[in-house]
Order: sequence, then structure tokens, then C-alpha cells
Amino acid sequence: MSVRKAAVITAGSWGTGLATVLADNGFQVTLWTRAEAQADEINRDRRNRKYTGDFELPGRIRATVSMEEALAGAGVVLFVSPSHAMREVARRAKPFLDPCATVIHATKGFEPESMKRMTSVLAEELPQLDAARLVVLSGPSHAEEVIQRCPTTVVVAAGRLDAAEEAQDALINAYFRVYTNPDVVGVEVGGALKNIIALGAGLSDGLGYGDNAKAALLTRGLAEIARLGVAMGSHALTFSGLAGVGDLVVTCTSRHSRNWRAGYLLGQGKPLDEVLETMGMVVEGVKTTKTAYALARQYGVTMPITEQLHEVLFAGKEPRIAVGHLMGRLRTHEIEELADAFGEKWMP
Repeated sequence: MSVRKAAVITAGSWGTGLATVLADNGFQVTLWTRAEAQADEINRDRRNRKYTGDFELPGRIRATVSMEEALAGAGVVLFVSPSHAMREVARRAKPFLDPCATVIHATKGFEPESMKRMTSVLAEELPQLDAARLVVLSGPSHAEEVIQRCPTTVVVAAGRLDAAEEAQDALINAYFRVYTNPDVVGVEVGGALKNIIALGAGLSDGLGYGDNAKAALLTRGLAEIARLGVAMGSHALTFSGLAGVGDLVVTCTSRHSRNWRAGYLLGQGKPLDEVLETMGMVVEGVKTTKTAYALARQYGVTMPITEQLHEVLFAGKEPRIAVGHLMGRLRTHEIEELADAFGEKWMP
């Protein structure tokens, strides 16, 4: 029986976590990284210390800085690049990618300049692929827990069910449960926008506002996510699932969440530049806030939490003043607003 091969691009914490899942499922996995020193450490020490600490990586994982080597013979390819780098990485992969491979991305964000979703970016840069077979993976899944094989449940979405099921078969195992969903737009939008609300949740905690405030933020934040998602063409029910409320809860409440930690530091009065330097890894929610703010205007959607976070991040607004503006909004009906978000007629 021939050895099944998979490639994971790139070798950050989430990429390493997914590489571990694939290795546990019998794949020979090649991790692509730009950094020679990182590849050497993974191959020599079985460690990726910057991203996954002292956790020992499976023997089926090896790393390389050669894109050609990473993709050679790979029947499953996972792109886990930061959103701002996805297009450039896809261009590098294009000459070596098998058009019959199952291609999945697990990046939760939009391309900053174009405001496009990651499947759109991949479809543009990899024209040899059937765009309907591009798969997105999302859901409540901190890499720190996946790599320790803690029980985790995610969702994969594609325009074609057979592609989603191929991704499901490649990834599912005893600790990593995978569901399918046909709503590519909803799964991508939910995964990206929840990072904004996680920034807000961390900011609220940093201000010491307690659980009541955070519960309200998550609930009203979900309404914002659904409102924009539906306007962009997704199905409302997607946001009640793993890519919506599931990912929102874990990202807004977990100590592993980079976006929550960044918001917490902001709430404690740290300037944004210092926060991002302290984090040492990409905080997708910051760029996503700028994109969502612009998308809300483009689609004519009301997103008050996003608007106030945008003011805090990019206009120097004091967090306490931003919260005051949220609390001082004109009175309204919760169900009426939810009905607007889900495209339903208001019933008195």
C-alpha cells in the first residue's frame, strides 16, 4: 500500500496542530516554513518551540523550506497562512500543486487589501483547481489543545459535498471530530468575525467589567456576525453552529485566545503597537476589524460593536468611552434586531 502524503503550509501553531492530526491518521506530513532554523529544529529535535513549546511532534512529520518538496506527491494540502500572506504563498505553491489534490484552508480572516475571503484568494491564484472543491476548515479549535489531542470538533465546508467529505475523511479521528457544511461563505465569515468579538471580550475583561458584560458582548456580537454574514450571502443557521457560536465562545473565553489576550492588554491601557509586539504572533482580529468596518458600510449593515472597536484600535478612542457609547445607544427590540439579522419578518 502506498504511503499517503499531505502538505501543511505554514508551520505556525495551527499548522503544526493540523499536521499532528494528519500524522496520527497515517499521513506522511511535510510542513513548509520560510525559516531554515525552524525546519532544522523540527527535523532534528521533533520540536517547534516558538509555536508549540516542548511538545514532541510525531515522527511522520518533517519540515522543509522547499515548496516543491513540500507538495511533491501530496494528495491533501492544508493552507494555514496568515490572511495577509495567503495570496503570496498560494502563488509560490501554484507550480507544484497537484490539481487533483484535496485543498483545504484553515485561516480565519479576510485579505486586508481586497477584503476577499480566503477561498476567493485561493481560487484566483490556483486556477488549475476546481473552485467548488476548495474546502474551508473552521470551528472551536485552539491549536494548543489539538496538539495535546484534547477532544475537538470542527466543520469543513465546500461547494461540492465530495470535496468536503474528502477533507472530513482525511482529518477525522478519535479526538478530532469533523462535520460537513455546504455554506462556504458562512463558515469563512463566522471564523473571521468572531476574532473581532474576542478582542472586545478581552477588552471588557481588561477593564474589569465582569461576566454580565462579556455575556452581552458575545450575544450581541453573534447578531452582528450573522447580520453581515447573511448580507454577504451565507445561511443564518451556520452561525448557530460550530463556525458561529461554537468558535465565538471558545475564542472569547479561553486563555489560549490571542485575540482575547490582545483585547485584555488594550483594556489595561496598553497601546496597540505594544500589544502586537508583546503577542509575537499574528492577531487576526485587528486586521479583520478594519475589513469588517469597511464591509459593513459596503453592505449597509449596522455593526455597533465593530464600529466602536474600530475607533479604539485605529482612532485612539478610550475603551471606557467606547463601552459608554455602546451602552448609550437608542433603545431597541432584541428580537426585531435578530429578525433583521436572520432575514425574518418581525412578529409582535
